[in-house]
Amino acid sequence: CNVAMCDVSAEGMAETERLCAAAGVPQGLRVTTYLADVSDEAQVARFRGAVAKQHETDKIHLLFNNAGIGGGGSMIAHGREEWERTFNICWGGVYNCTRAFLPMLVKAEEGHIVNTSSVNGFWASVGPRIPHTAYSAAKFAVKGFTEALITDLRLNAPHIKCSVVMPGHIGTSIPLNSRKIQSGSEADAINARHIAFARARIASMGRDVSALSDEEIRKIIAERERRFTEEAPTSAAEAAKIILDGVKADKWRILVGEDAHKIDERVRRSPERAYDIEFFEEFARDAGWRIP
Repeated sequence: CNVAMCDVSAEGMAETERLCAAAGVPQGLRVTTYLADVSDEAQVARFRGAVAKQHETDKIHLLFNNAGIGGGGSMIAHGREEWERTFNICWGGVYNCTRAFLPMLVKAEEGHIVNTSSVNGFWASVGPRIPHTAYSAAKFAVKGFTEALITDLRLNAPHIKCSVVMPGHIGTSIPLNSRKIQSGSEADAINARHIAFARARIASMGRDVSALSDEEIRKIIAERERRFTEEAPTSAAEAAKIILDGVKADKWRILVGEDAHKIDERVRRSPERAYDIEFFEEFARDAGWRIP
């Protein structure tokens, strides 16, 4: 099928195009890119117009809403700007793109909306010492919205299906990309703000950071980002296959990764314990999670 993608990173989309070309795009199919911030409704509307023009169509069959960043973990300790940027991308991106592209889906013979939530869409934590409010609130919204769409679509557009995707730890560059977006720069450089935030986070875990230099903190950040991508239990390619297989099977609920299945089972079994320190420690040992 033809593919149209948007992102705030021209560099990232260029890399995706390169990978597609290397894999070999079948003759007659097109992969197009468009620079847009999905949290901005006007930019999403322009993206929709570009899709219609570039692909010479008034309909689409698949809509994948996958934008997401971290940040704004605390309502108390972090600034409103960072919190709302995270929420607006993780939730607003799903809403804006669904709203914009729904008419094109309705015109198709059949269609499918695929919204990426997270295990944080049913468990608002990445550990007992790390606040995670903006991302979790957004992912809960994505999950609820998608579940509500099941009935809405069945009644008003029965030829369209939807799925909510709930990944565990997937080997992507979300820590690095989140840092870039929150700082407003495509540069990989770790700045003073990143260092101060990491220093405070490490201190909150009970470690004495007074003797650590900025350079040592910088190395800790870089190593954390490397580990998140390279040591994840599920690769991005594996996640993509699970998601596509789930869509083909018309699953409305797609858990991605063995860790996602394990946390889902544990939260359902002991919901009142879900935010206890012992609950996380037991799960982390079972699933192999290590949150620095």
